[in-house]
Amino acid sequence: MTEQNPDKDVDDWVTGEEPATGPQLSYLRTLAREAGEEIPEDLTKARASQMIDRLQGKSPRTAGREDGGDQAS
Repeated sequence: MTEQNPDKDVDDWVTGEEPATGPQLSYLRTLAREAGEEIPEDLTKARASQMIDRLQGKSPRTAGREDGGDQAS
């Protein structure tokens, strides 16, 4: 059996051009606030995902973590 990577390039997403979801926008607002950045209007799901990935690298809570999640204290 061949192992497949479940991660798909956002440019290949069937729904990538649909508007960003509520959860994406909520998380982006938090990350953007921490990074001192603005969120563009009319974000698509694909672009929101890319922005989340980029801003996670700048966030003091998620930078350097593979899973991007909060670390339990």
